[in-house]
Amino acid sequence: MTNRLPVFAAALWWGSLSAIGFLAVPMLFANLPQASMAGFMAAKLFAAQTWVSIACGLALLVVAKDKASNTIQPWARAALGFVLAGMLMALVVQYGVSPKIVQRENLKFWHGLGTLLYALQWLCAAVVLWRTSALPPRA
Repeated sequence: MTNRLPVFAAALWWGSLSAIGFLAVPMLFANLPQASMAGFMAAKLFAAQTWVSIACGLALLVVAKDKASNTIQPWARAALGFVLAGMLMALVVQYGVSPKIVQRENLKFWHGLGTLLYALQWLCAAVVLWRTSALPPRA
């Protein structure tokens, strides 16, 4: 069971980032009558996504160490930096960038930075998913 949890957490993280960022939010802007309504709902979705990212990252950190042998799991050696970077980016977007967007302060800059950080978080999650789902080396 514990050998499948990292893959599940990474898949949930990457899949939720993909669904929110590339499907749900664009559909809000395409289908709601006012951009302000879409922006309000997008902010709610991105806030929820932050907590999914943090929960998945924490789950990955918890299972990174093999309790029996007191060593780091093989997938974790290659993925922990990406887990930490992705979690940090999620928090920076939520608490650093999002308030600036809501205040409409230099909107083009902050929206661009938020988009870049979200895309980088998506890439971090993709790397983590790739590393956690890798087949173990054959003996």
